[in-house]
Amino acid sequence: MTVVERREIALVDLLDRLLAGGVVITGDLTLRIADVDLVRIDLNALISSVNRNVPSPFEESP
Repeated sequence: MTVVERREIALVDLLDRLLAGGVVITGDLTLRIADVDLVRIDLNALISSVNRNVPSPFEESP
């Protein structure tokens, strides 16, 4: 077993690293009472930083 030295990292640095590569968030949430599903939420999200070199899918081509 190897021991890794503990180091602190700022939240801003962590977010910068995550957004630079992109983050995919996937999850399911179900609200159930007495074995009856009342609310079901499916979450699929892609979070990434904005890059001028990658065209937006929402912009029209010139």
